[in-house]
Amino acid sequence: DVDPSAARKAERAAQADRSANSFEVVAREWLAKHGANWVPAYRERQVRLFERDLFPWLGGRPIAEIDAMELLDTAQRIEARGALETAHRALQTCGQVFRYAVRTGRAQRNPTGDLRGALPAYKGKHRAALIDPVKVGALLRAIDGYQGSLIVRAALRLAPLVFQRPGELRQAAWEDMDLQNAKWAFTVSKTDKAHIVPLARQAVATLRDIEPLTGRGRYVFPNGRSPRGDRPMSDNALLVALRNMGFGKEEMSVHGFRALARTLLDEVLGYRIDYIEHQQARTVRDPLGTAYNRTTHLPERREMMQHWADYLDELREATAPRPTPIAPAALRQRH
Repeated sequence: DVDPSAARKAERAAQADRSANSFEVVAREWLAKHGANWVPAYRERQVRLFERDLFPWLGGRPIAEIDAMELLDTAQRIEARGALETAHRALQTCGQVFRYAVRTGRAQRNPTGDLRGALPAYKGKHRAALIDPVKVGALLRAIDGYQGSLIVRAALRLAPLVFQRPGELRQAAWEDMDLQNAKWAFTVSKTDKAHIVPLARQAVATLRDIEPLTGRGRYVFPNGRSPRGDRPMSDNALLVALRNMGFGKEEMSVHGFRALARTLLDEVLGYRIDYIEHQQARTVRDPLGTAYNRTTHLPERREMMQHWADYLDELREATAPRPTPIAPAALRQRH
């Protein structure tokens, strides 16, 4: 009692629906949506991860039917060739795709959450950073005296004042800067989360100083070979500047501005770790399990960022160590 023609049409429709909601289709849609804001090198790296390590095994599967064990098998296949860091990155990226699938109604849940701790821990490479206050002062003075590009010098001056990831700094857009209200609001490319960076007076002054030069383009710190400002600063521009100023690869890296701020804000100025972690757009959960929100502790973080900028001015002007005021009582660590 089944019409063969209708049955064939129904089967073809079901197959088309499964193909339209396959992991590869959803992943490429996610890439198209978010990849436009990435630097080319990072976008190519992500596409290569999908095409080499994920699509061959997961691409044709309906995304709603993929479970945690399938993902783990795929990640362990990457791990087996000695690429543990890539295996961790693959799971993290799959998690972003699944969250997108849930938001767009193609999946019910994100199974990567079931795999926490399933892979061996990966110990990343050490990123060099200066954490001695006297040496930090010397670094700041060297940046002020940098004789290269004005754009590179402005980016180096802003780096310790905002201590965001290097990619976020290089791709900072003028449309995301609100100098009147002293804040920088953008979406973190690594986590796809909205984030707010309160800007200290010194950070606003640095941005206003560079605005006449780059303010008519898209990027705050455009590529030197992009007169219209439609390409961000290159990956190596700040690193090359540090090396030209005499800071070796074992001494300071661009990413080191984050470690520098985290260490001194905690150990010298006495700020709570959760304030610092929120400010660095890291994943932080409170005792009730509430995930990071861009406005979490915003007034406290604003006060912290101004105190931090003032402290950097003290280090810049000092020629010898001297006592440093710690954070106000309301912002000190809870022991």
